[in-house]
Amino acid sequence: MTADDVLSVLALMRRAEVGVWIGGGWGIDALLGEQTREHRDLDLMHPEDREDDVVRALNGVGFVESLNWRPVRFVVAASDGREIDLHPLTFAADGSALQASLDAERPFVYPATCFVTGMIGDTSVPCLSAEQQVYFHQGYEPTDRDRHDMAQLRRAFGIATHGSVR
Repeated sequence: MTADDVLSVLALMRRAEVGVWIGGGWGIDALLGEQTREHRDLDLMHPEDREDDVVRALNGVGFVESLNWRPVRFVVAASDGREIDLHPLTFAADGSALQASLDAERPFVYPATCFVTGMIGDTSVPCLSAEQQVYFHQGYEPTDRDRHDMAQLRRAFGIATHGSVR
């Protein structure tokens, strides 16, 4: 998934009038304002009540569902191998949100302050905060990509992550 691909997907979501936020590796690179590694996919958070609009827009440009782990997440893929990992969020009146998890008693919490902006190239993009990125990278054995991403957050923001002694 290239930077141009990400910006095209974001433009598609704007045309569909659906707010989305970038998470995962592209979200971290957006916070950093530079691409630090290649990305196999794009993680997008979207309002659960707009899921039909998201799917319809992505279907219109050739993405089809390839994995269904609803209500936690689902994946759409294009024939050329590009993938988008979609995470449905249920928003509260205060701007915070919840995402279902595999443990129904412990949903993922998104404070209103975690919805920030970053940069991909010269374009401002909606993404998740560094603190929210760290929150999602806990509780499992990190991959090499995860270690790389967390090292970038430590370097840029001086925050504690797994793999750090802070």
